[in-house]
Amino acid sequence: MPVSLRTMRYFNAVLTHGSISKAADELNIAASAVSAAIDQIETEFQLKLVNRFRSRGITATVSGKVMERKFARLLEDYDALLSDGSDLKHALRGDLRIGYYAPVAPAFLPEILNYFSSADQQTTLHLEECDNNRAQQGFLAGDFDAILFVSDHALPQIEFDVLLQAPAYCLMPEGHPLSRHASIDLKDLFHEKLVILNRAVAVEYYRRLFDETNQTPETVAYANSTEMVRSLVGAGHGIAVLNMLPATDISYAGDRLIARPISNPLPPLTLSLGYEKSNPRRNVVQLAKLCQDHFGAQGTFKHIVSS
Repeated sequence: MPVSLRTMRYFNAVLTHGSISKAADELNIAASAVSAAIDQIETEFQLKLVNRFRSRGITATVSGKVMERKFARLLEDYDALLSDGSDLKHALRGDLRIGYYAPVAPAFLPEILNYFSSADQQTTLHLEECDNNRAQQGFLAGDFDAILFVSDHALPQIEFDVLLQAPAYCLMPEGHPLSRHASIDLKDLFHEKLVILNRAVAVEYYRRLFDETNQTPETVAYANSTEMVRSLVGAGHGIAVLNMLPATDISYAGDRLIARPISNPLPPLTLSLGYEKSNPRRNVVQLAKLCQDHFGAQGTFKHIVSS
């Protein structure tokens, strides 16, 4: 039977006190368990490690002293590991790794993360933009402590908090004829040119939207970043259907953009925070709270176009 850390601890306690009974009293266990630990270690290593004296108790042999020192180092390392693990769980320090599939995450994530950059915190942030699948797979592989992702396509192993239900809206350049409408019907888009956000989740979402109408607008451009989609729209290449709204109505190129809700009853996309709920680090618990606070009843409307 392999020698356990508990058995090593019993053995060293005996040599510290020079007595099985005193070691048993300190450990609050039966003396027979301490004696059995010594026998197990001697049997495992096929060495005589202690001398037993009726009047003088127990002393270590030369080999026993060597093993005592080795056990002491192992036990110290183990205790230090437990202490570090406890500190990691309960302290707001160390690394916090976040994977995010949220095309407009730069519009809200830096504000949420301000807490971790305050003077009394010792957290180093690691942010990775990725597609929805990479975010989830990376979380399961241990690459991320938490992920922002679209949970309409969540893997069953991932627990999450829903932060936002984002309905579709239509984005167009300033002065576009449709900008005079208070809301847009999907049929209004059939004669328009469409700029597509070329992300797997978004493309599938577009397909679901237009399958119900049996007609799809002409696609003139695909771009895999929201800012490129917005800039193409601002430059007059076409219009776009998006879900989350950034804080500005100006594209990177400086063109003004107009967002209008879509009046058709369409399914929203669901933005969620995925994290380990059963035994989370304190950093992750704090991140979850900050996200929930940000996307409260009022904060939600910063990031959607409502009808």
